[in-house]
Amino acid sequence: MILLVGSPEEGPIACVTAALDRAGAAHVMCDLSQPMQGAHLLGVGGQLTGWFCLRDGREVDLGGVRAVYARLLDHSRFPAYRHLSHDQRCVADNAHGVLTTFLELTDALVINRTSAMGSNRSKPYQIGLIRELGFDVPPTLVTNNPDRVRAFQARHGRVIFKSASAVRSIVTELDDAAMSRLGAIRACPVQFQALVPGMDIRVHVAGEQVFATACKSPVIDYRYSGGEAVLEPFDLPDDMAGRCVAMAQALDLPVAGIDLKQRRDGGWTCFEVNPSPGFSWFEHATGQPISDAIAALLIAA
Repeated sequence: MILLVGSPEEGPIACVTAALDRAGAAHVMCDLSQPMQGAHLLGVGGQLTGWFCLRDGREVDLGGVRAVYARLLDHSRFPAYRHLSHDQRCVADNAHGVLTTFLELTDALVINRTSAMGSNRSKPYQIGLIRELGFDVPPTLVTNNPDRVRAFQARHGRVIFKSASAVRSIVTELDDAAMSRLGAIRACPVQFQALVPGMDIRVHVAGEQVFATACKSPVIDYRYSGGEAVLEPFDLPDDMAGRCVAMAQALDLPVAGIDLKQRRDGGWTCFEVNPSPGFSWFEHATGQPISDAIAALLIAA
Protein backbone atom coordinates (compact mmCIF):
# COMPACT_ATOMS: atom_id res chain seq x y z
CA MET A 1 0.00 0.00 0.00
CA ILE A 2 1.15 3.54 -0.78
CA LEU A 3 0.36 6.09 1.91
CA LEU A 4 0.15 9.83 1.33
CA VAL A 5 0.38 12.05 4.41
CA GLY A 6 -0.41 15.75 4.33
CA SER A 7 -3.09 18.01 2.95
CA PRO A 8 -4.67 17.00 -0.38
CA GLU A 9 -5.05 20.71 -1.20
CA GLU A 10 -1.31 21.34 -1.04
CA GLY A 11 0.41 21.47 -4.43
CA PRO A 12 3.02 18.69 -4.07
CA ILE A 13 0.55 16.24 -2.51
CA ALA A 14 -1.99 17.00 -5.24
CA CYS A 15 0.62 16.45 -7.96
CA VAL A 16 1.82 13.13 -6.55
CA THR A 17 -1.78 11.97 -6.06
CA ALA A 18 -2.53 12.76 -9.70
CA ALA A 19 0.65 10.97 -10.83
CA LEU A 20 -0.31 7.84 -8.89
CA ASP A 21 -3.78 8.00 -10.42
CA ARG A 22 -2.29 8.25 -13.92
CA ALA A 23 -0.17 5.18 -13.17
CA GLY A 24 -3.18 3.28 -11.83
CA ALA A 25 -1.48 2.82 -8.44
CA ALA A 26 -3.73 2.39 -5.41
CA HIS A 27 -3.05 4.73 -2.51
CA VAL A 28 -4.53 5.94 0.76
CA MET A 29 -4.62 9.59 1.80
CA CYS A 30 -4.09 10.56 5.43
CA ASP A 31 -5.45 14.11 5.39
CA LEU A 32 -3.84 15.91 8.32
CA SER A 33 -6.44 18.67 8.14
CA GLN A 34 -8.97 16.10 9.42
CA PRO A 35 -8.24 14.78 12.93
CA MET A 36 -7.61 11.05 13.17
CA GLN A 37 -9.93 9.01 15.37
CA GLY A 38 -7.26 6.86 16.96
CA ALA A 39 -4.07 4.88 16.33
CA HIS A 40 -2.00 2.05 17.70
CA LEU A 41 1.55 0.91 17.00
CA LEU A 42 3.22 -2.28 18.21
CA GLY A 43 6.64 -3.77 17.53
CA VAL A 44 6.78 -7.57 17.65
CA GLY A 45 9.86 -9.58 16.68
CA GLY A 46 11.37 -6.61 14.91
CA GLN A 47 8.19 -6.06 12.88
CA LEU A 48 5.91 -3.04 13.20
CA THR A 49 2.19 -3.59 13.29
CA GLY A 50 -0.61 -1.18 13.99
CA TRP A 51 -3.34 0.95 12.54
CA PHE A 52 -4.78 4.44 12.51
CA CYS A 53 -8.37 5.48 12.04
CA LEU A 54 -9.28 8.25 9.61
CA ARG A 55 -11.95 10.86 10.28
CA ASP A 56 -14.45 8.92 8.15
CA GLY A 57 -13.95 5.79 10.27
CA ARG A 58 -11.73 3.84 7.86
CA GLU A 59 -8.88 1.95 9.52
CA VAL A 60 -5.50 1.86 7.79
CA ASP A 61 -3.27 -1.15 8.48
CA LEU A 62 0.25 0.18 8.99
CA GLY A 63 1.70 -3.28 8.48
CA GLY A 64 0.64 -3.13 4.84
CA VAL A 65 2.38 0.17 4.04
CA ARG A 66 5.33 -0.26 1.66
CA ALA A 67 5.90 3.38 0.65
CA VAL A 68 4.99 6.82 2.00
CA TYR A 69 5.05 10.32 0.57
CA ALA A 70 4.80 12.62 3.57
CA ARG A 71 4.54 16.37 3.95
CA LEU A 72 3.97 16.60 7.67
CA LEU A 73 1.99 19.60 8.84
CA ASP A 74 0.94 20.88 12.22
CA HIS A 75 -2.40 19.13 12.51
CA SER A 76 -3.47 21.44 15.35
CA ARG A 77 -3.58 24.52 13.14
CA PHE A 78 -6.54 23.31 11.08
CA PRO A 79 -10.12 24.43 11.87
CA ALA A 80 -11.41 20.86 12.33
CA TYR A 81 -8.96 20.31 15.20
CA ARG A 82 -9.87 23.55 16.96
CA HIS A 83 -13.51 22.45 17.05
CA LEU A 84 -12.72 19.25 18.96
CA SER A 85 -13.34 18.70 22.64
CA HIS A 86 -10.38 18.28 25.00
CA ASP A 87 -10.71 14.49 24.98
CA GLN A 88 -11.00 14.38 21.19
CA ARG A 89 -7.86 16.51 20.87
CA CYS A 90 -5.98 14.07 23.08
CA VAL A 91 -7.01 11.21 20.80
CA ALA A 92 -6.02 13.15 17.68
CA ASP A 93 -2.68 14.21 19.18
CA ASN A 94 -1.86 10.64 20.18
CA ALA A 95 -2.78 9.36 16.69
CA HIS A 96 -0.56 11.99 15.08
CA GLY A 97 2.30 10.94 17.37
CA VAL A 98 1.80 7.28 16.47
CA LEU A 99 1.88 8.10 12.77
CA THR A 100 5.04 10.22 12.98
CA THR A 101 6.74 7.52 15.05
CA PHE A 102 5.80 4.92 12.44
CA LEU A 103 7.31 7.07 9.69
CA GLU A 104 10.62 7.05 11.57
CA LEU A 105 10.71 3.35 12.44
CA THR A 106 9.16 1.61 9.46
CA ASP A 107 11.24 -0.31 6.92
CA ALA A 108 9.00 1.10 4.17
CA LEU A 109 10.28 3.76 1.79
CA VAL A 110 9.52 7.16 3.33
CA ILE A 111 9.84 10.35 1.29
CA ASN A 112 11.26 11.87 3.45
CA ARG A 113 11.94 10.84 7.07
CA THR A 114 11.86 13.59 9.67
CA SER A 115 15.28 12.57 10.97
CA ALA A 116 16.82 12.95 7.50
CA MET A 117 15.19 16.37 7.08
CA GLY A 118 16.70 17.57 10.34
CA SER A 119 19.88 18.94 8.76
CA ASN A 120 17.85 21.73 7.18
CA ARG A 121 16.67 23.01 10.57
CA SER A 122 20.04 24.70 10.96
CA LYS A 123 21.23 26.32 7.75
CA PRO A 124 24.81 26.83 9.04
CA TYR A 125 25.01 23.15 10.02
CA GLN A 126 23.72 22.06 6.62
CA ILE A 127 26.17 24.38 4.83
CA GLY A 128 28.93 22.47 6.64
CA LEU A 129 27.56 19.16 5.37
CA ILE A 130 27.30 20.50 1.83
CA ARG A 131 30.93 21.62 1.98
CA GLU A 132 32.02 18.21 3.30
CA LEU A 133 30.25 16.62 0.32
CA GLY A 134 32.51 18.56 -2.05
CA PHE A 135 30.40 21.54 -3.09
CA ASP A 136 31.49 25.16 -3.06
CA VAL A 137 29.41 27.18 -0.59
CA PRO A 138 29.17 30.96 -0.15
CA PRO A 139 31.22 32.70 2.55
CA THR A 140 28.86 32.70 5.53
CA LEU A 141 28.64 34.54 8.83
CA VAL A 142 26.11 33.90 11.60
CA THR A 143 26.27 36.56 14.28
CA ASN A 144 24.44 39.06 16.44
CA ASN A 145 27.43 41.42 16.45
CA PRO A 146 26.94 44.42 14.11
CA ASP A 147 30.67 45.14 13.96
CA ARG A 148 31.35 41.66 12.58
CA VAL A 149 28.72 42.22 9.92
CA ARG A 150 30.33 45.50 8.89
CA ALA A 151 33.71 43.80 8.61
CA PHE A 152 32.16 40.94 6.62
CA GLN A 153 30.59 43.40 4.18
CA ALA A 154 33.87 45.31 3.84
CA ARG A 155 35.57 42.03 2.93
CA HIS A 156 32.99 40.68 0.46
CA GLY A 157 31.20 43.72 -0.94
CA ARG A 158 27.58 42.81 -1.66
CA VAL A 159 26.02 40.71 1.10
CA ILE A 160 22.62 39.09 1.63
CA PHE A 161 20.92 37.97 4.84
CA LYS A 162 18.32 35.34 5.67
CA SER A 163 17.07 33.09 8.45
CA ALA A 164 19.53 30.61 9.93
CA SER A 165 16.70 28.20 10.81
CA ALA A 166 14.22 26.15 8.82
CA VAL A 167 11.71 29.02 8.94
CA ARG A 168 11.30 30.42 5.45
CA SER A 169 12.56 33.96 5.00
CA ILE A 170 13.04 36.29 2.04
CA VAL A 171 16.65 36.49 0.90
CA THR A 172 17.42 40.22 1.07
CA GLU A 173 20.43 42.32 0.20
CA LEU A 174 22.19 44.13 3.01
CA ASP A 175 21.69 47.60 1.56
CA ASP A 176 21.88 51.00 3.27
CA ALA A 177 18.36 50.70 4.66
CA ALA A 178 19.13 47.30 6.18
CA MET A 179 22.44 48.56 7.55
CA SER A 180 20.59 51.33 9.39
CA ARG A 181 18.67 48.63 11.31
CA LEU A 182 21.69 46.45 11.98
CA GLY A 183 21.50 46.99 15.74
CA ALA A 184 18.37 44.82 15.82
CA ILE A 185 20.44 41.66 15.31
CA ARG A 186 21.70 41.92 18.89
CA ALA A 187 18.42 40.27 19.89
CA CYS A 188 18.85 37.26 17.58
CA PRO A 189 21.69 35.93 15.42
CA VAL A 190 21.19 36.31 11.67
CA GLN A 191 22.85 34.52 8.77
CA PHE A 192 24.79 36.67 6.31
CA GLN A 193 26.37 35.44 3.07
CA ALA A 194 28.44 36.95 0.32
CA LEU A 195 26.23 37.59 -2.70
CA VAL A 196 27.22 35.23 -5.52
CA PRO A 197 26.50 36.64 -9.01
CA GLY A 198 25.16 34.22 -11.60
CA MET A 199 22.14 32.14 -12.59
CA ASP A 200 19.89 30.56 -9.96
CA ILE A 201 19.33 26.86 -10.66
CA ARG A 202 16.87 24.74 -8.67
CA VAL A 203 17.61 21.03 -8.99
CA HIS A 204 14.97 18.48 -7.99
CA VAL A 205 16.32 15.01 -7.32
CA ALA A 206 13.90 12.06 -7.24
CA GLY A 207 15.85 8.87 -6.76
CA GLU A 208 18.39 8.99 -9.57
CA GLN A 209 16.35 11.31 -11.77
CA VAL A 210 17.32 14.97 -11.93
CA PHE A 211 15.21 17.94 -13.06
CA ALA A 212 17.01 21.29 -13.26
CA THR A 213 15.27 24.64 -13.64
CA ALA A 214 16.83 28.00 -14.44
CA CYS A 215 15.18 30.75 -12.40
CA LYS A 216 15.42 34.23 -13.89
CA SER A 217 14.14 37.09 -11.79
CA PRO A 218 14.53 40.87 -11.39
CA VAL A 219 14.95 40.39 -7.61
CA ILE A 220 17.44 38.42 -5.53
CA ASP A 221 14.89 35.93 -4.18
CA TYR A 222 13.04 34.67 -7.25
CA ARG A 223 10.33 33.10 -5.07
CA TYR A 224 9.13 36.59 -4.21
CA SER A 225 9.30 38.30 -7.58
CA GLY A 226 5.62 39.24 -7.74
CA GLY A 227 5.02 36.87 -10.64
CA GLU A 228 7.95 38.18 -12.69
CA ALA A 229 10.16 35.11 -12.27
CA VAL A 230 10.76 33.06 -15.42
CA LEU A 231 11.33 29.35 -14.86
CA GLU A 232 12.80 27.29 -17.69
CA PRO A 233 14.16 23.73 -17.96
CA PHE A 234 17.94 23.74 -17.71
CA ASP A 235 20.41 21.26 -19.15
CA LEU A 236 22.50 20.45 -16.09
CA PRO A 237 25.94 18.99 -16.91
CA ASP A 238 26.10 15.25 -16.25
CA ASP A 239 28.84 15.55 -13.65
CA MET A 240 26.87 18.11 -11.63
CA ALA A 241 23.68 16.04 -11.94
CA GLY A 242 25.58 13.03 -10.58
CA ARG A 243 26.94 15.08 -7.70
CA CYS A 244 23.44 16.27 -6.81
CA VAL A 245 22.14 12.69 -6.75
CA ALA A 246 25.09 11.63 -4.60
CA MET A 247 24.48 14.47 -2.15
CA ALA A 248 20.77 13.66 -1.81
CA GLN A 249 21.66 10.02 -1.16
CA ALA A 250 24.32 10.98 1.39
CA LEU A 251 21.70 13.02 3.24
CA ASP A 252 19.23 10.08 3.05
CA LEU A 253 16.77 12.12 1.00
CA PRO A 254 15.03 10.17 -1.79
CA VAL A 255 13.57 13.51 -2.93
CA ALA A 256 15.38 16.83 -2.53
CA GLY A 257 15.38 20.36 -3.86
CA ILE A 258 18.93 21.68 -4.26
CA ASP A 259 19.61 25.39 -4.68
CA LEU A 260 22.61 26.08 -6.90
CA LYS A 261 24.11 29.12 -8.55
CA GLN A 262 25.97 28.82 -11.85
CA ARG A 263 28.60 31.49 -11.32
CA ARG A 264 29.79 33.84 -14.04
CA ASP A 265 33.16 32.07 -14.03
CA GLY A 266 31.39 28.80 -14.92
CA GLY A 267 31.73 27.30 -11.46
CA TRP A 268 28.96 26.19 -9.14
CA THR A 269 27.94 27.23 -5.64
CA CYS A 270 25.43 25.33 -3.50
CA PHE A 271 23.33 27.20 -0.94
CA GLU A 272 20.89 24.71 0.50
CA VAL A 273 19.23 21.30 0.22
CA ASN A 274 15.47 21.51 0.75
CA PRO A 275 14.26 18.17 2.20
CA SER A 276 10.58 18.80 1.46
CA PRO A 277 10.60 20.83 -1.75
CA GLY A 278 7.47 22.53 -3.02
CA PHE A 279 8.18 21.25 -6.50
CA SER A 280 4.68 21.80 -7.90
CA TRP A 281 5.42 25.44 -8.83
CA PHE A 282 8.38 24.33 -10.93
CA GLU A 283 6.46 21.43 -12.47
CA HIS A 284 3.55 23.61 -13.51
CA ALA A 285 5.87 26.26 -14.96
CA THR A 286 8.16 23.93 -16.92
CA GLY A 287 6.20 20.76 -17.57
CA GLN A 288 8.96 18.68 -15.98
CA PRO A 289 7.45 15.38 -14.74
CA ILE A 290 8.78 15.61 -11.18
CA SER A 291 5.64 14.13 -9.64
CA ASP A 292 5.76 11.17 -12.05
CA ALA A 293 9.33 10.47 -10.89
CA ILE A 294 8.24 10.56 -7.24
CA ALA A 295 5.27 8.30 -8.01
CA ALA A 296 7.62 5.84 -9.74
CA LEU A 297 9.77 5.65 -6.58
CA LEU A 298 6.69 4.91 -4.47
CA ILE A 299 5.38 2.27 -6.89
CA ALA A 300 8.75 0.52 -7.15
CA ALA A 301 9.22 0.23 -3.39
